[in-house]
Amino acid sequence: MSKKVPAWQAVLRGLGPRGMALRIGAPVLALLISLGITMVLLRVTGADPVSSVQAMVDYGTTPNSVVDILNRATRYYLSAVAVAIGFRMALLNIGVDGQYRLAALLAAALAGALSLPAPFGQILTIVAAMVVGGLWAAIAGVLKVTRGVSEVLSTIMLNSIATGLIAYLLNPKRLAEMRPGSNNIATPQVPSSGRVGALNGALSAIGIDLPGRLYGLLPVAIVVGIVFWVVVNYTRFGFDLKVSGLAPGAAEASGVSAKKMIVVTMVTSGAIAGLIGMPELLGASYEYSLNFPAGLGFTGITVALLGRNHPLGIAFAAVLFAFLDQTSDVLQEVEVPKEIVGVMQGVVVLTVVIVYELVRRFEIRREQRAVAGELATGHDLARAGKGR
Repeated sequence: MSKKVPAWQAVLRGLGPRGMALRIGAPVLALLISLGITMVLLRVTGADPVSSVQAMVDYGTTPNSVVDILNRATRYYLSAVAVAIGFRMALLNIGVDGQYRLAALLAAALAGALSLPAPFGQILTIVAAMVVGGLWAAIAGVLKVTRGVSEVLSTIMLNSIATGLIAYLLNPKRLAEMRPGSNNIATPQVPSSGRVGALNGALSAIGIDLPGRLYGLLPVAIVVGIVFWVVVNYTRFGFDLKVSGLAPGAAEASGVSAKKMIVVTMVTSGAIAGLIGMPELLGASYEYSLNFPAGLGFTGITVALLGRNHPLGIAFAAVLFAFLDQTSDVLQEVEVPKEIVGVMQGVVVLTVVIVYELVRRFEIRREQRAVAGELATGHDLARAGKGR
């Protein structure tokens, strides 16, 4: 019989040179391939690939651009984590976009109507946004467990309903007011006591001076990623979450209610989605208006897929997409349409998915060969024992 490998040895084996090479080499290889394909596409459009990429890098590394990239990445990261929570249970929460926009609107209206001393105003606004996002996502979870409605269909419909509800509420007769001298409609401004200051002051204290305003809620996004990683990998809830998604029958047999986990997962995903608009609301615009960032939920799906639902991978993917979005305008200076950035993002995602799938199949074959080798060794030892 083959000797059972202890769990700690299995972990170390995965962290060995070959395991680390696969985990690090796969995304690097995918990005290199996607870069090559992108340069070919740029050449097809008649642009100089080298000068185009160089212009993006030069513009994206300026101090102002770095701040904007980090701010964009903060929103993308929170959106991707909200999506990844559902992915962990094989749930596709497409409704993140509607959840965060509705949460931001109602939280902005609440913050604009109250004037509480810090930090109570900020905490109340953030909690309100998470509650709204969680309750809106819970609708899809309840429909799935009680009526068998696919969360994909229900969240798509809920996005449309949220859009209509926002259009109804964002009205001078209801939660908003007209901005003098413009056609913009916005909620009352968040009072100064309810705003979150930029991180520039704290960074200046350690010798880092940035020209723009860096979101003060950036640390919150980091904490969310850490908590997500710990809960999913090192808690009973995280184990039940994955088991319920992979094998609902086995989960039920072990005493875990798969239906309850579906609702809890959707509520948790929606609550994190409620945080997406908070960095912008409390740290920059201080109001919900027609100009409030939209479409972040759909970007989060792409970023979560690119980061393989891992907090660290999502962070790199969020920064990459933020960089591409930030540098899209500079392409016009080298006579390249900025829409090519959307093509580049699609190429990156497709390439990464293909490379990851090839790596997954390679790992499966490697494990099969290892198991076959151990079985053969055990068989030979058994035959040798019988021959004595």
